[in-house]
Amino acid sequence: MDIAVGGSRPGDSAHASGRRRPNRSEAAAAVRTLIEWAGDDPDREGLKDTPARVVRAYEEFFAGYNEDPIALLATTFEQTAAYDEMVVLRDIRLESHCEHHMVPILGKVHIGYLPAGRVVGISKLARIVEVFAKRLQIQEALTAEIADSLQEALKPRGVGVVIEAAHQCMTTRGVRKPGVSMVTSRMLGSFRDDPATRKEFLSMIAGHRSLPNES
Repeated sequence: MDIAVGGSRPGDSAHASGRRRPNRSEAAAAVRTLIEWAGDDPDREGLKDTPARVVRAYEEFFAGYNEDPIALLATTFEQTAAYDEMVVLRDIRLESHCEHHMVPILGKVHIGYLPAGRVVGISKLARIVEVFAKRLQIQEALTAEIADSLQEALKPRGVGVVIEAAHQCMTTRGVRKPGVSMVTSRMLGSFRDDPATRKEFLSMIAGHRSLPNES
């Protein structure tokens, strides 16, 4: 399943459009307003410090807007002993937030690539997931952004990315269907063009997971 993502999405900065970023006090005031709108008293003991806590939490949740994914992948290494087989990192923990309701998306990311002269430290694969996950997201776009960045930075023979995730906008509100997970994939280069390569990648990450059709 390959994803075509339309529309405009932010680049390395959430405020690249030139709009002024609210300051910390303004952000905290907005949280206070939401508490009042929900029907509670922001001045009661248990909530007095909540606006400031939420602002600090948002700094963590959306730290990806302050990082450049291509710069993160800039440091690569020459292959050891001419290694040219598939590199796969699976079960990378995913914590993101839905851009439609700002509630958590929780799941796992699996990444594979076929080197073409250079490899990248495996921690950088996990970091690239973090950069894009710590932004407001839809899963389809997140999958494409991870794969496309790896392709651009490493220029490998191929890249494959599969994400399996549960969306709390579906499990805790709306249709309320817990236990449902969404699976998306992005295959580039040999992962798209060579059925054997794609099958090898999917078999390496499969286990007991529900994966896209290998054909």
